[in-house]
Amino acid sequence: MEPAQKERTPFSDIDGLTAPMSEIVLTALTEMGRHPEIRRVRRTGFDALRPALGARLLDAGSGSGEMARKLAAEVGPRGEVIALDCSAAITAAAVGRHDNSNVRYVIGDVGDLDLPDGCVDGVWCERVLQHVDDAERAIGELCRVTRPGGRICLIDTDWDSLAFDGMPPRLWDSVWRYARGHFTPPERNMGRTLRRRLVAAGLSNLTATPVTCLFGSPESAAVVLPMVNPRVPVDSWQTPPALRDEWLACVAAAGARGDFLAVLTIWVVAGTV
Repeated sequence: MEPAQKERTPFSDIDGLTAPMSEIVLTALTEMGRHPEIRRVRRTGFDALRPALGARLLDAGSGSGEMARKLAAEVGPRGEVIALDCSAAITAAAVGRHDNSNVRYVIGDVGDLDLPDGCVDGVWCERVLQHVDDAERAIGELCRVTRPGGRICLIDTDWDSLAFDGMPPRLWDSVWRYARGHFTPPERNMGRTLRRRLVAAGLSNLTATPVTCLFGSPESAAVVLPMVNPRVPVDSWQTPPALRDEWLACVAAAGARGDFLAVLTIWVVAGTV
């Protein structure tokens, strides 16, 4: 079966990237996990999922395995976390970072899980659905493998909420016309649709929390927002070189003045199967 993840952004097809770009993506995942605003999003997710001691959880789209290992610490030695990702390269990196917690790393497709019905007590799926071809199919699979009464926590970005201050609005409008077709996935508003999707899937006890991330410097923003990161290779921008240079110069100038600001909303939505 054709995988649900398709080549859209670098995060959609990591195994198809060049070695340097693959390393950039892995570094980005690591840096994002350390960012205070992403940690705030994840704390909200932990409160929504409520992982219990002894539980068996699925981290669907586990990346470098950081969250899987944190979830494993929550469920304890009698619990288990299945860390599933579509990338063989990222999964290998996750295995290399394993800390002897009760995590099992597997390669798989969130839209076609090779797991039996009702085999997990809960699911964590963070910033994955924006990259898949069929979100309903993926959510259906996450529901299928979760036992009745189990909890599913979905976290995703609302890229259409992205806003800046400190830069000329017309310049950002010009950059956004290119960035939204390359640096962001087609499902730019996935975050705000998660609650509706879980309602349609028949889940109950829904919670939906928008977490607005604030980035007060270009350096902070660059960890999460590729369009302000000068380390992103020039040939990845797909913009006229002069436009990229002008934009990054304005970003740097706003940072030097101290009036740079970027905001982005990430939604945390959970429900009971």
